Amino acid sequence: MYVYDDYDHAIIQDRVKQYRDQTRRYFEGKLSEEEFLPLRLQNGLYVQRMAPMLRVAVPYGMLASKQIRKLADIARKYDKGYAHFSTRQNLQFNWPELADVPDILQELADVEMHAVQTSGNCIRNTTTDQFAGVCTGEIEDPRPYCEIIRQWSTFHPEFAFLPRKFKIAVNANTESDRSATDVHDISLHLVKNDEGKTGFRVVVGGGLGRTPIIGSTIRDYLPAEDMLTYLEAIIRVYNQKGNRLNKYKARIKILVKALTPAKFGELVEEEWSHIKDSESKLTPELLEKMKSYFTEPAYEALSDDSAEFEAKLADSKGFANWVSRNVAEHKKPGYAIVTLSIKRPGHAPGDVTDVQLDKIADLADQYSFGEARTTHEQNIVLADVKKSDLYAVWEAAKEAGFATPNLGLLTDMICCPGGDYCALANAKSIPVADEIMRRFDDIDYLHDLGDIDLNISGCMNACGHHHVGNIGILGVDKKGEEFYQISLGGDSGKLNNTSIGKILGPSFQRDEVVDVLDKILNIYVENRQDDELFIDTFQRIGMEVFKERVYAKAN
Repeated sequence: MYVYDDYDHAIIQDRVKQYRDQTRRYFEGKLSEEEFLPLRLQNGLYVQRMAPMLRVAVPYGMLASKQIRKLADIARKYDKGYAHFSTRQNLQFNWPELADVPDILQELADVEMHAVQTSGNCIRNTTTDQFAGVCTGEIEDPRPYCEIIRQWSTFHPEFAFLPRKFKIAVNANTESDRSATDVHDISLHLVKNDEGKTGFRVVVGGGLGRTPIIGSTIRDYLPAEDMLTYLEAIIRVYNQKGNRLNKYKARIKILVKALTPAKFGELVEEEWSHIKDSESKLTPELLEKMKSYFTEPAYEALSDDSAEFEAKLADSKGFANWVSRNVAEHKKPGYAIVTLSIKRPGHAPGDVTDVQLDKIADLADQYSFGEARTTHEQNIVLADVKKSDLYAVWEAAKEAGFATPNLGLLTDMICCPGGDYCALANAKSIPVADEIMRRFDDIDYLHDLGDIDLNISGCMNACGHHHVGNIGILGVDKKGEEFYQISLGGDSGKLNNTSIGKILGPSFQRDEVVDVLDKILNIYVENRQDDELFIDTFQRIGMEVFKERVYAKAN
């Protein structure tokens, strides 16, 4: 993984000193609340419903074990003993004291971490596939390109105060999309041209929130060396023409829709014509240097055939279920990709304790070359586990509460913190998630249902990505009371086939939500054909079947 160079160390240390002085001046009354607001946002600090919330950047989801241990230590020392993984692969502390944040930022800097540009109207953390570099079906490892974007966008003076926040995702997989790429402001899909040269298909104008929109392709092929200059052209057009008077209409998706993707693409091409050969053009030397930071670990020459592994599968149904759900194929023989599920009753999706963080670091050191990865689905990945070690990892994961074999199933839900923490939320998300986990706790039933993406958001900002859940739940306010709107048919996991869910109908009170979900699942089971997934059944039979049954009056 990428290791900071002298320049990285210098700019992050300078930022820590700068913010420490800004915090001092705020407490001394030399900076007003209004003046301090953009300064703290530039350092990842929000003021939430109960306390400040600090969002820590985890670039493209990569964490070294020493960084995970530092996060655990910060959770113990400055928080309430836990942290929360977000859908953008970042980590959040929900209870830091405002006065302690400069010290937290210094401790993060000591292990090459930071919180810059995790909030505010700037270019946020670039995300990608959590299996990047180790999975099958990949054109090329996308992480070097993500790191180039991180370095280019960090403290970029022209893009420090955009009309609104700005998110970029990179996908290199030809089979699936594990990072909801096409609902980002910009998504870059690695492709090969007819000559076999790597480049990008460029998609712009995606996003969720109040106006969910799937991005539009404005260029089918962009040479890799032109990545930064083209990104710069896109964001310049947005910076110049984006709506700065109404924050609800300020995202690039609104601009692209208003102009049309074709017209927006023309403006980008015109802007790009002036800067395409500027100093931001990537040289072969720079690309090779960046790729050198992401070399393969010291894999052993192993075979995929293991009589001992097959015997363990035959002897233990629990282990076999876990392998079938939470273990993915690795590009190297004899290795596997393990996802540690942190979804279980009594624990908010995405939450981990300091003890669990330490356990993740231990597992990474013992079984995965000292690295772990965060995921869009709020889980943890050990990317390089020997197949011969899988049984031992499973047993250790069970002890730590990470071995629920539910990856991709109903209870592997995405959920924002909601009204328990967020001042913007209309309703609580965590209690609804917990009720669903407790009701649908039969793992055999979940496996029979098959893959279902369930996403929950506490408000229209859609931090839980409810729009692209096969089943989406949205918290809404009705005259001061919490209600929940349900949508069906969203999808973001199929490459080039993202869809926005449609609203089922009038919203429900909290005590109705789980029963309504049960009805929806029963309708699916009654109507599915063979091994048809929920999303496929929904697309085949349509919304009306669900609507009629869910809202039918009892006789």
